[in-house]
Amino acid sequence: MTPLSQIAWPIGAYLLGSIPFGLLLARCKGIDLRRHGSGNIGATNVARVMGNGWWWGLITLTADLSKGFLPVFGCKLAMAGATDPDFWIACTGLGAVLGHCYSIFLGFRGGKGVATAAGVFMAVCPFAAGIAA
Repeated sequence: MTPLSQIAWPIGAYLLGSIPFGLLLARCKGIDLRRHGSGNIGATNVARVMGNGWWWGLITLTADLSKGFLPVFGCKLAMAGATDPDFWIACTGLGAVLGHCYSIFLGFRGGKGVATAAGVFMAVCPFAAGIAA
């Protein structure tokens, strides 16, 4: 694995983590989450603010979990034979969480990163994540 492809995983994870799915879903209904409820862009505020909230909250939770899970799981598969894969897997997970908390698309503001971090945890150690759930 080339150094450029190793660096691409954390950068890609940051960019994916930066997508504010809760804000985008709420915007479909004409609501700016940052001005309603707690002001957070996460699943709980989506569920609180949107009509039929549990459904929109579940979609947001799934999207935020996926932002952490997918890049880390992909990195684990891609780095299977690489030297020091754990370092790059950790950097990829950190990139996803930092992307959610400091989104480039929201002026380096974002959510709390709890669901995204849970997605990272599920990809890194699914057994422990299952016990923790």
